[in-house]
Order: sequence, then C-alpha cells, then structure tokens
Amino acid sequence: MVAVTYIEHNGTEHKVDVDAHMNLMEGATLNMVPGVIGMCGGICSCSTCHCYIPPEWEGRIPQAEAGELGTLESVTHRKANSRLGCQVTVTEEMQGLVVHLPADQAGS
Repeated sequence: MVAVTYIEHNGTEHKVDVDAHMNLMEGATLNMVPGVIGMCGGICSCSTCHCYIPPEWEGRIPQAEAGELGTLESVTHRKANSRLGCQVTVTEEMQGLVVHLPADQAGS
C-alpha cells in the first residue's frame, strides 16, 4: 500500500492507503475522499477527478499525455500542475505523495 494524502480546497487532509497500480481517482473514491467524483469511471472524459500535483512531485510522475491534456482544457481552476487523477497510476515510489484538490470539479 502507498500512503497518499489528499488535501481538500478548505485544507482538510485525508491520509489514505492506495494499492500500487491503482490510480489517484480510484484511491480517492474508494476511500470516500470528498471532492473527487470520478463520474466517467476513469476513462479520461469528464475531469471530475481534477487534482494538483505539488511541484516537488511533478518530476517523479509521468507527464500528461495528449488525451489528458485535451480533457484538462475544460476544467475549472486549471493550473500548470493540474492533472486528472484517473491518469496518474500510483507506484511504490509515490509513498507520501500529497495531492491537492480544487474548490470544485467540472461536471459535478
């Protein structure tokens, strides 16, 4: 299990264990983290798993591919470090990852 902390927009922290090979959206929804909806079930089409990866982690996580970048075009509150949680697969190397959540999710 990989320890991941999801931080809501209001600062509330949710420290959860996520199975390696799951994605950040699955880790959040299975642990009932508020603010991550995952309406499309992880097929990169709805952006309701929008999150922010802190700069210190960006180089350790594969970069977003074209499909994800296209879907991110529609998100509210997009930043340079925006990602779709469904497109970030959790690995053992992500132990201690902190993920920040936006004020709201597009489509929610």
